[in-house]
Order: sequence, then C-alpha cells, then structure tokens
Amino acid sequence: MESSQDSLFEQAMARYQSGASAADVLPDFEKITEAAPRQSAGWTCLAWLQLLCDQPEEALRSARFAVKLNGQDPQARVNLSLALLETDSKGVRDHIQVVQQVMALAPEMGDDLKASIDDGLQRRPGWKALEKVKSWLSL
Repeated sequence: MESSQDSLFEQAMARYQSGASAADVLPDFEKITEAAPRQSAGWTCLAWLQLLCDQPEEALRSARFAVKLNGQDPQARVNLSLALLETDSKGVRDHIQVVQQVMALAPEMGDDLKASIDDGLQRRPGWKALEKVKSWLSL
C-alpha cells in the first residue's frame, strides 16, 4: 500500500513537472521533509527548489542532509555543489568528482542530470553556478 507521504511526494513532483513554479511547490516539500525526514529524495527536491528560489543558505542545509542520507545520488551532490558555490563555501570539487564517478559507472544518470540542469537554466536563466556545474560535468 502506498503511504500518504509517497502520494504527496508524487503529487508535488507532478505539479512541478507540469510547470508549477518552484515557489508554489516549495511548501509541499517542506511538509514532506518534516513528515519523512529520512527520505533523501524529499531533501534533494527541497534543496533544488530552495536554490531556484534563491535561498542558498537553506539549500545548503537541505543538500547536506540529502547527501548524508544518500551519498550516491548525483542530483543531491549537484545541489550541494550549487549551494556551496552560491554561499562561497569550500568543497565543491569533491562533490563534482563523485558525480563524475557515478556518471562513469552509470551513464544513464547523465541524462537525468542533463534534464535537471536544463530545467534549472530554463526556470532561472543566467544561473552562473549552474552554468559552471554544467560545464564541469560536460553536459
């Protein structure tokens, strides 16, 4: 049986993917992470939305938690790299290298990351940190 948290997650993702603004979906993911704090996907999405909404400090906290919960998730690492760049923090290279290693072992992950990066640049044109990460990952 599907839990209500899974359903809320899927509904929020569907709203985002159908074009809802990051600011509109952000409260849903705040609720999701409050209700299911051990779900890395919720934290990964929350960090992404916080980055899109120009909340780098909040995104840094969320992205660190997402990586702590699932260190193999390349999107969580990309989000953490972006938050580190946006807050002028150190450690970006280590996370980019992990993403490159994951992509080398699972090339299909690159397609998902490329789609995510393209979405980010469409929703936040001229996003310098994301453009840097995109070039580092050669996507």
